[in-house]
Amino acid sequence: MQLTMVGTGYVGLVTGVCLANSGNDVICLDVDPEKIEKLEQDICPIYEPGLTELMVKNRKAGRLTYTLDKKKAYQAADMIFICVGTPSDDKGHTDMTFIDGAADDIGHAIKDLGPDQKPKVVVVKSTVPVGTTFRVRERIRDIVGDDIAFHVADNPEFLKEGDAVNDFNKPDRVVVGVENAEVGEMFRDLYDPFVRNGHPIFVMDVLSAEMVKYASNNFLATKISFINEMANLCEAYGANINRVREGMCSDSRIGHAFLHPGLGYGGSCFPKDTLACIMMGDKAGVTMQVSNAVHGTNERQRNLFFNKITGHFGGESGLQGKKLAFWGLAFKPRTDDIRKAPALTLIRKALGCGASCSGFDPVAAENVAKEMGSTVELINDMYECAKDADALVISTDWAEFKSPNFEKLAEVMKGKVIFDGRNLYRRQHLDELGFHYYSVGRAPVKPA
Repeated sequence: MQLTMVGTGYVGLVTGVCLANSGNDVICLDVDPEKIEKLEQDICPIYEPGLTELMVKNRKAGRLTYTLDKKKAYQAADMIFICVGTPSDDKGHTDMTFIDGAADDIGHAIKDLGPDQKPKVVVVKSTVPVGTTFRVRERIRDIVGDDIAFHVADNPEFLKEGDAVNDFNKPDRVVVGVENAEVGEMFRDLYDPFVRNGHPIFVMDVLSAEMVKYASNNFLATKISFINEMANLCEAYGANINRVREGMCSDSRIGHAFLHPGLGYGGSCFPKDTLACIMMGDKAGVTMQVSNAVHGTNERQRNLFFNKITGHFGGESGLQGKKLAFWGLAFKPRTDDIRKAPALTLIRKALGCGASCSGFDPVAAENVAKEMGSTVELINDMYECAKDADALVISTDWAEFKSPNFEKLAEVMKGKVIFDGRNLYRRQHLDELGFHYYSVGRAPVKPA
């Protein structure tokens, strides 16, 4: 098929590259000349394992091209995937500027082709409030009138940052919302190469497809907030959340996924989508009690962890003049995404108390520098980052943090104190090494 991706961000680029890799001809459209220039030079704008190699392969094969030309991109396509940003405010209200702009541009482009064209399928891929796909349909219809046929559909993405290429190529499921069976069959043809693992393609109504994405992310966020709440209860009673989790998650009805205590969820999806569910509920007069509690628990989790830091140093005033080293700055490993990253929340709090902060992350340091400037000393070696630190904070569970050289760490640090927001280490081992050690849902280690 001839496909156009509107937007070369995380969703648009991964989707376009993977669909090109299955034999489709894909045009990736963007309004940023600098980004298009870099893409044409095979420079990937995001860190995503395996993506650059597929970009190079499919561009050389002629199946993947990049353009700034909207008219060319829209008029050449059988299916147009809208993958633009949908930023939201702290109340969950979604900014529809880019969605509306894309719909209007598509309308004008297909109007110029006249009434004899093959009907195009305009697909909303971005995560949008329920009803947005019909909003796109009406905006296009207002431009092209009743003489030009086209279709709309919703096709939510389920890509985990850090494993997006694998997620796209081997999806748990594909969800599509359509208005007629013919468009549903086009999607079955498009995604058939990706579901030969036996996983399903669900073709449903548009509104339900839009809701699937929100329901999925809201549930996963709920699991994270739940296990963190249980971790806090474990600490209060002297139980060990790791042991509790083992016993709980062995129940086949519960499972292990997303039930890891820590600093709460971050990134671009869970915070935004949970708030969007709350907002949609408010708009419809449906009180989202669980979603509100999930969001509140997540916000408190970072504050509770920061209280452990200040508590060790005798209160917020005790951080004055102290140095905290942070291992991990991205919101999770295998990505350079720092949106709603726990580390940045903790760093800002520490700076506000008069501490200095250094940070190490395998891939996210450049993004942190753009956002935080010189307020954080960014160092490209994990042990150098910890040099002369009064305490080390583990905020992202990158693989290289899981078995560090503790003897070397003790040598370079000023104080032998670790605040582990990811429960990477065994308490007994840190006790034997003479570290003060604080984690999540477990009693602290305080050597005599």
